[in-house]
Amino acid sequence: MHMADALLSPAVGGTMWAVSASLLAYSSSRLKSSLDDRRVPLMGVLAAFVFAAQMINFSIPGTGSSGHLGGGLILAVLLGPHAALLAIASVLSVQALFFADGGLLALGCNIFNMGVISCFVAYPLIFKPLAGDSPNKTKLMTASVIAATLGLQIGAFSVVLETVASGISELPFSSFVLLMQPIHLAIGLVEGVVTAMLLVFLHKTRPELFGAVAPGTESRPLRPVVIGLALAALVTAGTLSWFASANPDGLEWAMGKVSGKEELAAPETGIHGALDALQKRTAFLPDYNFKQAEPAKPEAAATGAKPEQKAEAWPNVSAGTSFSGLLGGLMTLCLAGILAFVLRRRTPSKA
Repeated sequence: MHMADALLSPAVGGTMWAVSASLLAYSSSRLKSSLDDRRVPLMGVLAAFVFAAQMINFSIPGTGSSGHLGGGLILAVLLGPHAALLAIASVLSVQALFFADGGLLALGCNIFNMGVISCFVAYPLIFKPLAGDSPNKTKLMTASVIAATLGLQIGAFSVVLETVASGISELPFSSFVLLMQPIHLAIGLVEGVVTAMLLVFLHKTRPELFGAVAPGTESRPLRPVVIGLALAALVTAGTLSWFASANPDGLEWAMGKVSGKEELAAPETGIHGALDALQKRTAFLPDYNFKQAEPAKPEAAATGAKPEQKAEAWPNVSAGTSFSGLLGGLMTLCLAGILAFVLRRRTPSKA
């Protein structure tokens, strides 16, 4: 559900940048007095895991669409909402800057839709009341599925509102919302099940991550959890990413159904043109692969005939994809880890 710059006006994109930046600043200030030393490496490795997980699109049967794990709810449950927002913002920033996944003007919207809503709406208002203070398997399963599904529904509706507010005439509200909500309902259910499975496993093996430590019991080191998540991120980014669905994601699918185009053209001048030029300079692995030489225009183009399309192999075994996943995960780990370390160092010592 990464929005492109073409879906936004400068006014809407700038406003959402300001909103997301304010909430990131607020989260940073809260973490200065609450971030636990033991969770600093966990924040970095969880961000890397979410980066890797977002590379795997899963097909939605019968639709020709696909979706991917958002990860915001997982981060919020394991890190708390404020650290989670910084972690998901790290993921989305690395994706936009270095892999051209999501626009730079749209980055504020993407952080809000996939981060703020998960961390400050789905987690505290839906997940926590359902899971309770002493969660068990049933409560975690129920809370994860409902919170992930409703959170994605709110995020999808926000995309529609932001697009309509930007005056994108190709995507009228009624048609766009009637496609965005059902497809993201299906994606949200899948994300909810995956989130539930991971949280149930972690709660069974390391209940202290959820605050469930018996009085008088020494908390165990988080190193095994950090190493396990790091290995999972490596495997996911390096090999499982080959099995991603080639179908358009829910947003692209809905756009294609409404406008006939899965991507809209952005203005080539003004803020859109400047940010597009900047992104082309920074994105050295666009679309999670090595840069390809611009193909020569086929002769068929002169006659109006469509060039022959080659079907993509599946699984798409690609050194470029593996390299992108591993490097992107490392970059995300470093960015989120550095943010956590800096905030922890600035935490005032208790008297």
